[in-house]
Amino acid sequence: MSGYLLEGKDLTKEFPAGKNKTVHAVSKVSLGLVEGETLGLVGESGCGKSTLGRMMIRALKPTSGEVFFRSRPLTAMSGKEFAAVRRSFQMIFQDPYASLDPRMTVRDLIAEPLETHHICSGKKEITERVLELMDAVGVPGDFLYRYPHQFSGGQRQRIGIARAVAQDPEVIVCDEPVSALDVSVQNQILNLLSDLKRKRTLTYLFISHDLSVVRHISDRVCVMFLGKICESGPTGEVWAAPAHPYTSFLLRAVPKADPKERTDASLLLTGEIPSPIDPPTGCRFHTRCPFAVKQCAEEEPPLRTRGERTVACHFPLDRNGT
Repeated sequence: MSGYLLEGKDLTKEFPAGKNKTVHAVSKVSLGLVEGETLGLVGESGCGKSTLGRMMIRALKPTSGEVFFRSRPLTAMSGKEFAAVRRSFQMIFQDPYASLDPRMTVRDLIAEPLETHHICSGKKEITERVLELMDAVGVPGDFLYRYPHQFSGGQRQRIGIARAVAQDPEVIVCDEPVSALDVSVQNQILNLLSDLKRKRTLTYLFISHDLSVVRHISDRVCVMFLGKICESGPTGEVWAAPAHPYTSFLLRAVPKADPKERTDASLLLTGEIPSPIDPPTGCRFHTRCPFAVKQCAEEEPPLRTRGERTVACHFPLDRNGT
């Protein structure tokens, strides 16, 4: 028994990319979610975050590796076996403008998972349940028969959240759920997610490239670079003392309002991200790392455990992040 509610082991996902080419989106990543926590997954665009999140709930089949839910292997289940547990998983998508069918009313959008999984019986009971869910996410019941185009971005995301929690899932993958929203609306949605997590005992895998958002909502954080986990640990500890050079550079790059607190441009990360079609040998970060030595180019660093922290670096940073 691993102690994880949902666990991925050695997950790999590769996509064909033309003649004799392969995109190495995720490479032998292991990830575990503790029941009731929010695990933040951060990294630059294209690092494999969304691909990993989808594999964790079997929305995407891994090229290799296993996923376990309450120690049961999801990847080995037949379609009939998985159907019995699939309502335990849901996703909240990045773009509330694209994730809702424009031809369906709010009532029908939220009712669809209730009907699919036979959670309610009869139209009256379904409508009552939809109204309860709308109230839970802050959408007025008077809007029951409106269409998505009649709502703002924040309201559409609330509808998407209501749809995600309708079937009482245990795990929700939140894939950049606030990145398409105005800053003034982001905090409202994050607070709503936190309230729902507490009231419904939810477990979140929260995917984002926005470090300030992840810090606000996550209990633990995993940092990804080019399909690999660089570092993981309790959010506060990782922020206070990053152990991997990439994590340190990501934190330095966070914009600061006070000019006195802004990082010297010479200390920021430079260079282009290597291609996932032809990833570097050894440590995948070594081509951009100012601390890299010959060993970094030749040997891939294993994930080493340091207390509650793990880090994949031959020469992890000291407690001051230097």
